[in-house]
Amino acid sequence: MGFSMDNVKFNSILQELKKEYKIYAPILMEGKGTFSDTDSIKYGEISSIEEVVFDKKSNFSPKEVILPITQTLFYFTEDKVIEPEIDSKKILVFLRSCDIHSVKRLDQIYLKNGGVDPYYKALREKTKFVLMECENSFENCFCVSMGTNKTEDYAFFVRHKENQVSIKLQDEEFENFFKAEEVLEVEPSYVDSNDTVVKIPENLDQRVFKATMWKEYSARCIACGRCNMVCGTCACFTMQDIFYKDNPKSGERRRVWASCHVDGFTSMAGGHSFRLDKGERMRFKVMHKVYDYKKRFGYHMCTGCGRCDDVCPEYISFANSVNKLNDAMKEIKAEEEVK
Repeated sequence: MGFSMDNVKFNSILQELKKEYKIYAPILMEGKGTFSDTDSIKYGEISSIEEVVFDKKSNFSPKEVILPITQTLFYFTEDKVIEPEIDSKKILVFLRSCDIHSVKRLDQIYLKNGGVDPYYKALREKTKFVLMECENSFENCFCVSMGTNKTEDYAFFVRHKENQVSIKLQDEEFENFFKAEEVLEVEPSYVDSNDTVVKIPENLDQRVFKATMWKEYSARCIACGRCNMVCGTCACFTMQDIFYKDNPKSGERRRVWASCHVDGFTSMAGGHSFRLDKGERMRFKVMHKVYDYKKRFGYHMCTGCGRCDDVCPEYISFANSVNKLNDAMKEIKAEEEVK
């Protein structure tokens, strides 16, 4: 079921939706870029269609909407534990196809990985998606190679052109908001090619751990963790107990995003730590995204959004590192044949 209307009409519908939903979309953050006098595109709450940035890729993934960077799990005193109240409003978030696929990866980790994370579930089960189309591939994207350039998992689709909004509705829950509008045919368009192409070797296995390609990243990577922070599928976190200054016997426990690239991620009791070499950390991330996750769940963890390539201060390309696996496997095979 499709509809078409002007901005004013759609914004009036948004206002009605906001009575029940918190609505998030990529918005322009003026002066909030990495460097002075530069802007950033990040997810935030919206009140009008004009606020949504359709023609540029967001610098950050939308996962923080359902997986907050810092989340208080409970407050504690000497004899009580109190969980914070959850906002009663539901969540509606504008996502591109690759980011909808990224949420599927988070669902797999937090809801279907041997147990259910109640904190993630509480936000996720009240969240629905508004699909944003990509008319053209953005820089560093390789979603086509990862099979995430198309999706049918959305409540409704929105296309914004100047003063006109086109909608394709799939979720009956929203029919009442659009019932007075003229019905017409609307279909989202999807990119079918990217400038960046990734090919994962079919014979990829753990022998590639011994390849020489990882030494390059020992020298180049500075372990800043920015690639993990912008990734839509990275799901690691650490725990922090915060004690209040006015009463050291009370405080709160927080869940905070963590990064497999930064120092201290693998630190253990007794002073032990693993993957001290930055090349080993890169190896761990690459193989997790395109090997062991698929081996366990049947599909790759990486969705090809390219944000890790966009943000790396050392210009390390994740796409290139994956493509190098092909030569790495040939290297391993040649060494085995010599032996």
